Amino acid sequence: MKMEGTAQKVFILAAGIIVFVLIAGCQESATGGPTDAKKSRLIAAENLELKKELANRDKEIERLKELHSKEIKRQEGLLAKCQEEKEVWQKKADENIKAQVSEVSTVVMEQNSKLREENENLKAQIEKLVAELVGKQEGEKLKE
Repeated sequence: MKMEGTAQKVFILAAGIIVFVLIAGCQESATGGPTDAKKSRLIAAENLELKKELANRDKEIERLKELHSKEIKRQEGLLAKCQEEKEVWQKKADENIKAQVSEVSTVVMEQNSKLREENENLKAQIEKLVAELVGKQEGEKLKE
């Protein structure tokens, strides 16, 4: 029976401790309630602030995307304009080269024609002089 008495005392002591813990826990949560509400409000306020910041960041991202898009369109326009100007200058350069080649060809052809004519005249003069020389040599041979 002593064992039963001791077990009973341990049981009552354990039960007392459990009740004490439960009462203390209830009092703590009752007193902690306003603190939890305050924490919840702070967290909610912080969440709202973070959502505002996120919305502002999203707006900034959209603004930058639009700005980027406008800049790309502007750059593409400049590129197209530059390419057109390049083509115009290339055509002018090609025409200039053709004109210069044509001028040089014309000058060379004229000079070539003059030189051929002069060459023919010189050949004719040589033939005439050779004929005269041969005629004189034959005349001298006859005289001898």
